[in-house]
Amino acid sequence: MAASAHSLSLLPRLLLASRRMGIWTVIMAVIALLVALPVLTVLVQVFVPAPDIWSHLAATVLSRYLLNTAGLVLGVGVGVLVMGVGTAWLVVMCRFPGQRIFEWALLLPLAVPTYVIAYAYTDFLQFAGPLQSFLRDMFGWGAGDYWFPPVRSLGGAIALLSLVLYPYVYLLTRAAFLEQSVCVLEVGRTLGRGPWRLFSTIAIPLARPAIAGGAALALMETLNEFGAVQFFALDTFTTGIYRTWFGLGERTAAAQLAGVLLLFVLALLLIERASRGKAQYFHTSSRYRELPQYELAGWRRWLAVAGCGLPVLLGFILPALLLLEMSITNGDAQFGASFLPYIFNSVSLAAVAALGAVGLAVVLSYGVRLAPSPLTEAAVRVSAMGYAVPGAVIAVGILIPLGWMDQRIYGVLNGEFGWDVGLVLTGSGFALVYAYLVRFLAVSYNTVQASMSKVTPTMDAASRTLGKTAGGTLRRVHAPIMRGSLLGAGILVFVDVMKELPATIILRPFDFTTLAVRSYELASDERLSQSSTASLTIVVVGIIPVILLSRAIRRSRPGYDENG
Repeated sequence: MAASAHSLSLLPRLLLASRRMGIWTVIMAVIALLVALPVLTVLVQVFVPAPDIWSHLAATVLSRYLLNTAGLVLGVGVGVLVMGVGTAWLVVMCRFPGQRIFEWALLLPLAVPTYVIAYAYTDFLQFAGPLQSFLRDMFGWGAGDYWFPPVRSLGGAIALLSLVLYPYVYLLTRAAFLEQSVCVLEVGRTLGRGPWRLFSTIAIPLARPAIAGGAALALMETLNEFGAVQFFALDTFTTGIYRTWFGLGERTAAAQLAGVLLLFVLALLLIERASRGKAQYFHTSSRYRELPQYELAGWRRWLAVAGCGLPVLLGFILPALLLLEMSITNGDAQFGASFLPYIFNSVSLAAVAALGAVGLAVVLSYGVRLAPSPLTEAAVRVSAMGYAVPGAVIAVGILIPLGWMDQRIYGVLNGEFGWDVGLVLTGSGFALVYAYLVRFLAVSYNTVQASMSKVTPTMDAASRTLGKTAGGTLRRVHAPIMRGSLLGAGILVFVDVMKELPATIILRPFDFTTLAVRSYELASDERLSQSSTASLTIVVVGIIPVILLSRAIRRSRPGYDENG
């Protein structure tokens, strides 16, 4: 009788839980549909026949698109993994001069737009630039007397993109290393494993979801890159999409090229998942202490300084100094009070987009966790593919449905009430924020999903048996554990929106200018020195959240000692 009564008392609770789980599934599906709508609008064009233009592309440039894109992805992938994972391990687990400074300094290249670093290094390394001019004066060389590696090449693009994009891997990997349990590392040490074997056999497997997430973000950004590769005269799928869409006026063929670009991203994700197999990585301990650090001595400490210092020097300090010199010498004449609206527009858009993207990512990740199914997982994956689609393509995919809705809204309000409301959606900041969420949801989703996947399901079960709802479990269990990763996701989206250019140019309201748009407008008029002022401002504004959130991520580890 007691068992029967207990079973009856559980029935209402189970029904309530199933009802709440259904609500989460509906919310997740609606979000995924809204975010995926612009991408789906573009992908519909893939099924529209365009034989003439495709035969022309296949005969002329398609093979070059494939080879350059594959080479760029492979080279940048190796570069960001080596720099991102290696530096993350050094600053978390080792003690050497400048370690605390490198914790946040290694994130600084993230604030430098790729097109800006391409302009700066091209001006510095070209034949008439200061470096080659100095070498010719020192050694008495003339034209043709020496060989200098060309910066405007595939190798140059790989090097510069790696220097700018490695912080994606560094930030997520560092957060993963900080979240690791001391107990696991101590077990490895008792088994006789030194620092290198702990790194390769324990730390890397535990951090693999975060490493894969950071690498995926860096590679999707590489596939989406336009400004730098166009300036370097490299034919990739992204430049081909822009040229086909806006140069040839072939929207269908451009959308089909974008579909091939999505296949690249899908292939990368499938390769990573296949290599992982069925392995899963959970934290099974809730007992955390300050991580032990290895004191580096002799040549090892200076090697660590060089390993952490070179990415900061080449990826941030040198480009920033070049921009500063150009800005002082011949900067933007409007610098001063006229720049405040540009800064406000950029920062406000970035903050709203960061909060929205992190919130949506949490809902999507938790929704998949509560109600996993092939349909919901496919919907989330499709919604996260926007990061691989060029910003201008997403903008067009937004303009089509929102433009139709604007016409309907205007017709109803003007016809029924005589209100001349104009373009409510496409003529305001709504379309711009919508584009940012579509474009950068993958940034926050990959980060949040990597962190949430490490929370063992037994914690959810324990919380639910204690009477917590799904939302309560998310607030009380997941959020504290994932705090560092949520902050990391927010800073990634914030800095990315600060730098975003193509969608902003197309969708911005009339007389609405951001720092990125100002920099592009001047650079496109061959006024590179004047554009350096806006570019340098983007870098300076991005530094502040990078430093503050880097410190917050360190404090987010349970057991952190401020005086440790």
